Amino acid sequence: MAQSSTPESFTPSTTQSIGTERGIDPLLIIADQFAHSGQVIEIRPFGNGNINDTFLVTVDVPIDHQFILQRINTQVFRQPELVMQNMRVVTDHIHNRLQQESLDRRWETPRVLPTRNDRDHWEDGNGSFWRAISFIDQSQALDSIHDVEHAQEVGYALGNFHRLISNLNPNQLADTLEGFHITPRYLQHYHHVLNNIQSSSDVLTNEDVQYCIQWIVDRIELISVLEDAKNQGKLPLRLMHGDPKVNNVMIDIATQKSISLVDLDTVKPGLIHYDIGDCLRSGCNPLGEETQDWQGVRFDLNLCRGILQGYLSVAQAFLTAQDYDYLFDAIRLIPFELGLRFFTDHLEGDVYFKTKYPGHNLMRALVQFQLMSSIEQQEAAIRQIIEEMR
Repeated sequence: MAQSSTPESFTPSTTQSIGTERGIDPLLIIADQFAHSGQVIEIRPFGNGNINDTFLVTVDVPIDHQFILQRINTQVFRQPELVMQNMRVVTDHIHNRLQQESLDRRWETPRVLPTRNDRDHWEDGNGSFWRAISFIDQSQALDSIHDVEHAQEVGYALGNFHRLISNLNPNQLADTLEGFHITPRYLQHYHHVLNNIQSSSDVLTNEDVQYCIQWIVDRIELISVLEDAKNQGKLPLRLMHGDPKVNNVMIDIATQKSISLVDLDTVKPGLIHYDIGDCLRSGCNPLGEETQDWQGVRFDLNLCRGILQGYLSVAQAFLTAQDYDYLFDAIRLIPFELGLRFFTDHLEGDVYFKTKYPGHNLMRALVQFQLMSSIEQQEAAIRQIIEEMR
């Protein structure tokens, strides 16, 4: 996904004036467009998301004293009204389902907070699209998996989210990111970019570039495995989260159990196998996708087992036998997909993913391809873990 710049810090008492509203924080004006109790006492940047500008708003009341204020990146989400429509449908469905059943833990889903005019968003004079959502208190998000117990909680969070929306008709949601997690489409774009730069010897003579090109050629038959299964009726179209990375799982500070899966902007009709593969891709690489030690990257089997244990402890309620058949394919494919996207962006001149140094996207691609190599080397062990959990 595209990345946005980090916003500056805003505090009502210290920010500069805006035009005739002298001494009034512009974010305070925006926050007050949404219905809330009490007076706003602080607004500060929150989290490290790469898409939207996110702020934590604190008000002077004892209950529901904080909420999230976000400016949606309309360069990524071209139809933000549909993003909000999807979010309302999903969160309403989950809230209604939770009213009818009990869990062995606290479980929360962010709620859309209305404006004072009872709308789900507010647009400022510059055309920026703002929304407010509830804050999940007494919780934390971690950027990496610390141990097997944490891995199990990450897996549980994704499995429980999938379970809670498993009876929601995919046709009720709009596809707000057409082509997202459709791996063959990324290959088509790669070929288009590659064909356009064939005459650019400076790019193509790089040793790492040649390595990546050959890597893709050697594994190109894997690209359509999940889409073929969908088209053949082996994998059903369901609703997927779209971005189930580790730091979108909220952990209860007191119990250390997962209590929510947040960042619902990418929820859309698709294959849950893309979610499963992406969760394992982000969770089972101890060095992380930003490491420059790409040759040291490995896929951690213990974390893989933990995530799958947590996931399948709840997801077995709706998974089919053929779902299990394609789990390994999903685990192997998603690092390939992301590596392909990083490499294509490198060839295209870094037009999509934000970079911090020359060759950053090339390094990211090498990391993902090395992770895939580690998965391939451990295929028998990963398949055995899956079989044990059927």
